[in-house]
Amino acid sequence: MEPEKFEEWMMIILVGGLVAFMGFIVWDLAKKSKAGKYGTMVLFLALGLGVLGFIIKTVVIGSLEGF
Repeated sequence: MEPEKFEEWMMIILVGGLVAFMGFIVWDLAKKSKAGKYGTMVLFLALGLGVLGFIIKTVVIGSLEGF
């Protein structure tokens, strides 16, 4: 396997794992702080916007480079 392909796969897998771990942290934070449904939704919305920004950045860079 070429190092570039390995790096690409590890980036996807490890960033996905990091996002899942951050989701667990946000869920635990919401539960311990008794944020309620609305507060939990706001916390996950903030995390989701960060993830969406990462995905949009990847798509834009990929489209500029021609995938």
